[in-house]
Amino acid sequence: MDTKAAKAIVERWMIPTPSGAYMAGLENRPIIERAEGIEVIDTTGKRYLDFGSGQMAAALGHNHPRYVEAVKRNLETISHSSKTFLNVDRLELHRRLGEILTAPLQKSLFLVSGSDAIEAAVDMARKATGGIDVLALDMALHGSTSFVTRSLTFGWGRSKHRLAAPGTSAILTPYAYRSPLGGSDDFVEKCLQLSFEIADANFTGKPAAVILEPVLSAGGVIVPPPGYVKALAKMAHERGMLLIMDESQTGLGKTGKMWGHLHEDVVPDIMTVSKHFGAGLPVSAVCTTAAIADQAVGNGYFATRSHACDPIVCAAGIASIDIIQEEKLVERAAAIGGRMQAQLEAMAKDIEAIGDIRGRGVLYGVELVQDRESRAPADALARAVVAQCQSEGLLVQARGGQGRMNVIRLVPPMVSTDAQIDQGLAILGKVLRSASHASGSVAARAAD
Repeated sequence: MDTKAAKAIVERWMIPTPSGAYMAGLENRPIIERAEGIEVIDTTGKRYLDFGSGQMAAALGHNHPRYVEAVKRNLETISHSSKTFLNVDRLELHRRLGEILTAPLQKSLFLVSGSDAIEAAVDMARKATGGIDVLALDMALHGSTSFVTRSLTFGWGRSKHRLAAPGTSAILTPYAYRSPLGGSDDFVEKCLQLSFEIADANFTGKPAAVILEPVLSAGGVIVPPPGYVKALAKMAHERGMLLIMDESQTGLGKTGKMWGHLHEDVVPDIMTVSKHFGAGLPVSAVCTTAAIADQAVGNGYFATRSHACDPIVCAAGIASIDIIQEEKLVERAAAIGGRMQAQLEAMAKDIEAIGDIRGRGVLYGVELVQDRESRAPADALARAVVAQCQSEGLLVQARGGQGRMNVIRLVPPMVSTDAQIDQGLAILGKVLRSASHASGSVAARAAD
C-alpha cells in the first residue's frame, strides 16, 4: 500500500486521535508492513531500528519465536474461553507471575490493557480502604480509555476531556531538572511537603491511594530522586492511603531489575503490569497482597473484561516470562542501560543541545534545550530529530509533559545486540549534531 492509498483510507474511514495526528506528515511517515526482532519494515522494504519498542510493548523484540510458538499452539487448541470456567493457561500464568512478584505481592487479576489495569487498581484501593481520593503526579500518564484513567493522566492535560472524575487530583512531579523549588539538598522533603499540604486541603473525604510510575516514561523519562518514592509511600500510609505503582512501562525487566520498584527499596500495595507482558498480545494484570485482595473483595470488588482471561493471551504472558528468565533479559537490560548512558554522556560533551540524560535499563530520555543556561525546551529541535532519525532508519519518539515535547525517548528492545545499540546511537548522534547545527544557524540569522 502506498501513501496515496493510505491517505485516502485515513481521510474517509478513520477517526484521528488526537485530531489530525494521522494526517500530519503522513506523506513522510512509513507504513509498517512487518517486523523482525528489533527491526520494522515498511511497505517499500525499508528497515528501521525500532528504538521505541513499538508502543513500548515490543521490549522482547517483534515476533519472538517463543511467543509465536505459544500463540500458534492456542490457535490450534483454544484461543477464547468463558471466564465462568478456569483454563489451563490462565492458571499457569497466575502461578508464573506470582513466583516473580515481590513479596508480599502475591495475588493477580488479568485484564486487557494498561488503562484497564489502572482503573481496576484504583477501584481496588477504594474498596480496600473505604476511601475515595486518589493522587497522581502532575506529569503522569496512566491511560486514556476510561473516565478514571483520563482523570489521572495530568501530563496530557485533563482540560481536553472537559470533565474529570471526582476524587482525583495532582501532586508535584519530582522533576529535579525543572523544579520550581530549585536544586536544594532538601528537594525531596520540600516537594512532598508542598504536595501533601495541597492534597490535604483538597481531599473531599477519606483518601484512598497515590499512584506513580517508578520512572515517568511518557512524561519525559523522569527518574524520581533517591528517597522520594520511599518518603512518598510513608506519607501516603500515614494518611491511610495505599501506594499503587504503575509498572506498565517499567516492569518485567525494562529498568535492569525485574520490577522498577526494586530500585527504590519499596514494595507497592498494588501494582499494575501490561505492555510487553503479552509479548505482542494485549494482556494486563493487577497485583496485590492477599490481605488487600480479601479486604477489597469483601467490600464488593470485582473487575473483568470479555477477553481478560483468554487462553491465547495467557499463553503469550507465560511465553513472555519464559523469554525474560531464560534469555536473562533483566541482566541484558541493565547492560544496555550502561552502554547507552556512556555513549549519551560522550555525545553531550560536544552537543550543547543535550541538557539532561536520565533513565534506567532500556528506558532512557535525552532532554533537548535551546541553551544549557536557560534550559529553555527545544521542542522544534526534538521534532526535527525524530523526523531525521526516521529518514536515517531509526525510530524514536519525542515525549514530555506540561506542554513540552523536548525529550527524545529511547526504548530499544531488551534483545538488542551491542552492535544494534551502537548503530542506533551513532544515528542519533549524527542527527543531533546536524539538527543542532541547523537550529543554531536559524537562531543566529533570526538574531541578526
